[in-house]
Amino acid sequence: MPTKATTETNEYLRLHPAAAKQMEKALPNEQILCDLAELFKVFGDSTRIKILCALVESELCVGDLAQLLGFSQTTVSHQLRILKNNRLVKYRREGKMIFYSLADDHVCRVIHQGMEHVME
Repeated sequence: MPTKATTETNEYLRLHPAAAKQMEKALPNEQILCDLAELFKVFGDSTRIKILCALVESELCVGDLAQLLGFSQTTVSHQLRILKNNRLVKYRREGKMIFYSLADDHVCRVIHQGMEHVME
């Protein structure tokens, strides 16, 4: 038997039941939605965005990023660790130097699309 809450909710549901079922099937599962929300949280920090924007242009080491962006090397290293753990940047070692770049073209596209969106 439907509860009062279900009845009240259904009063406002204009979707045909078959369409509602189809939409429910199309929605990602809860874990994927949580992972996506966590990914977008990473993009929610302006320091990380500055780092990503710099890396759109070129592969850079921590020292160059710190000097370019006006942050301490400690700050840059900390933020790069977060970006690396979330698979947004990758690195390569050349002797004692470590160079960072965007992990793949998806990251570049997200940055570019975000910029387009805020500049509209």
